[in-house]
Amino acid sequence: MAERKRYTEEQILKVLGEIDAGASIASVSRSHGISDQTIYAWRKRFAGMSRSELAELKAMQEENRRLRHLVAELSLDNAALKELQRGKW
Repeated sequence: MAERKRYTEEQILKVLGEIDAGASIASVSRSHGISDQTIYAWRKRFAGMSRSELAELKAMQEENRRLRHLVAELSLDNAALKELQRGKW
């Protein structure tokens, strides 16, 4: 079984840029050692995205992760305070 290679978002945008510049999907997939299906999946996910939009997406995902963590922490604190208030300590 071949070892899987992880591509960064920047590398994916570069590969998709080659296709947008006129190269065929088959030749690009062959030269980078990836399947045609991988390229189609990347196109579906990163369609028309620029580097600045990618940076914005990453920032939003990080903010979302941070906010979810905060909500989880506050929910635990809230549940603990309710238990304390019920006198189950």
